[in-house]
Amino acid sequence: MTVGVETHNGGVVATPAELAPAAFQARLLAAADAGARVVAYFGEGRTPDVTLTAVLADDRQGRLEVLRTRVLEASLPSLTPDLTELHLFEREVFERTGLEPAGHPWLKPVRFTRPDDVIGVTDFYRVDGEAIHEVAVGPVHAGVIEPGHFRFQCHGETVYHLEISLGYQHRGVEDALLRCPAKRRLHLVETLAGDTTVGHALAYCEAVEALAGARVPARAQAIRGVALELERLANHVGDLGALAGDVAFLPTASFCGRIRGDLLNLTAALCGNRFGRSLVVPGGVAFDVADAADLLRRLDAIERDATGAVELLWSTPAVRSRFEETGVVATAVAHELGLVGVAARASGVDVDVRAQHPSGIFRMAHIPPAQVESGDVYARASVRWLEAVRSFAFVREQLAALPLGPTRAPVGPLAPSSLVVALAEGWRGEIAHVARTDAGGALASYRVYDPSFHNWSGLGMALRSEAISDFPLCNKSFNLSYCGYDL
Repeated sequence: MTVGVETHNGGVVATPAELAPAAFQARLLAAADAGARVVAYFGEGRTPDVTLTAVLADDRQGRLEVLRTRVLEASLPSLTPDLTELHLFEREVFERTGLEPAGHPWLKPVRFTRPDDVIGVTDFYRVDGEAIHEVAVGPVHAGVIEPGHFRFQCHGETVYHLEISLGYQHRGVEDALLRCPAKRRLHLVETLAGDTTVGHALAYCEAVEALAGARVPARAQAIRGVALELERLANHVGDLGALAGDVAFLPTASFCGRIRGDLLNLTAALCGNRFGRSLVVPGGVAFDVADAADLLRRLDAIERDATGAVELLWSTPAVRSRFEETGVVATAVAHELGLVGVAARASGVDVDVRAQHPSGIFRMAHIPPAQVESGDVYARASVRWLEAVRSFAFVREQLAALPLGPTRAPVGPLAPSSLVVALAEGWRGEIAHVARTDAGGALASYRVYDPSFHNWSGLGMALRSEAISDFPLCNKSFNLSYCGYDL
């Protein structure tokens, strides 16, 4: 059978040759049947001349495969009925290029970027029957929550179906990355999802460095790893506190809110910014570690406080009774939807870029993935804490033995007519950046997939047959990004 171009995380390949559309689709399905998952799937151009690119990951072998095809028709048979994880990808391709996935079961906009999209805004799946009623939440929410609409189909208090509609403030960051000066790109990348500044900056810089053939110094790789894991720690500890707050368990909620701030302050000690802005740059890092001993001392105190606060959760029966068997996503469903990160590992799916597609410091220092089988709120909370414990150990290990040497290397021009896929394990899960250059070495295409793109569908499934009052708790247990979805 025809196959695509094989590569690996951060590997540069010549722009792959275009397969015939039928061969492209056949290979995609065959790879999925063999256990591969879809990392990226996007279109370029406008109907009737659209080029499709698919990136598939073989996690067992640590390999990636890139497929491309050119479609000179107005439509292509939808693969979603055979490969559910493509459902959002195909909708996005239709929205951006006009190429219709014929036979798609629910073809409506992913993001509302055109005036005629108003039809899609009000078109929701409906359940008919006696005593069925709808509950509409959003898109305007209280406080600083970004816009998102949640449409519940309920019978009494039981949710039969939840449809999640996002994309109300599409920013067009991917297109802006192609138009702006090269020095401006990193600043845009850091705003893709503000709570994942380090994760997205790392993926972008690794893509640029690969295309430029740059070698990042060992000390910079270690500092990058420390920053990535501090970002994970701050968000995981903050989420555990928020989960406690959602079940009115105020001791852990109060403690973790403060401890999250302490962790953010550690990142500020590295670079002057609590979210890690301007730390990770092409070629390495812009700031060195000034006082590793002080960071270690502060880290030890934070870990003691966090351990005490989180142990209160596990030792309180009322908390566990609310977490356990609430918002279950079965392993088979998680596989079928292509979930990543915490949401996937809490449902027993073994997927972690740091272990299966390592880059940078994670080629030398391994963090064992945390995995739980039950797929409920308790599992998603447990995975967060297991990951936090391992991240504390990793950060301590790296700070205690930072390599000597420079923190930044020169980065030259990008290789022409080339393509690279850069993956990073952000705190929510897999971040994918796919960059392609033209014959002159300029960026011709740049696509980003935040883990939230994969995982919002998991929240919808978690609410099936749940009480509608469990929605806030389930929602927080995923804690997905609106802006990371709506690039």
